[in-house]
Amino acid sequence: MVSLCGRGFDSLQLHKIMKTKHVQYETRGTCSKLIDVTADENDIIQQVFFLGGCNGNLQGVSQLVRGQHIDDVIRKLDGIRCGAKGTSCPDQLCRALEQLKQATPQES
Repeated sequence: MVSLCGRGFDSLQLHKIMKTKHVQYETRGTCSKLIDVTADENDIIQQVFFLGGCNGNLQGVSQLVRGQHIDDVIRKLDGIRCGAKGTSCPDQLCRALEQLKQATPQES
C-alpha cells in the first residue's frame, strides 16, 4: 500500500495514475531493426524491447536499463560502437531515449 495525498493506493492503482511515454524507434546501422521503449512521466525507463540483433546481449541491456533515468543511460551508452560500425544497439537505444524524452506523457 502506498500513501499519496493522504489516500492509500495499492501498486496496481498507482500504476494506473502514472503517465507513461512510449516510442518505437527504427534503428540505423545495427543488426536490431526496432527498439520499443517505455518510460514513466519522470523519465524512468519501464521497459525496453529490441527486435532483431544479438538476443542475449540485448535482453541483458534491456534489464540493466530498466528502472534507470533516461539521462543516466544516455550518459553511459552514448557513442558505443559495434566493431567498425559507427554505432551500436546501445548507441541506437540512446537515440530512441532522446526521442522518448520529447514525447508527451499519456495516462496508462
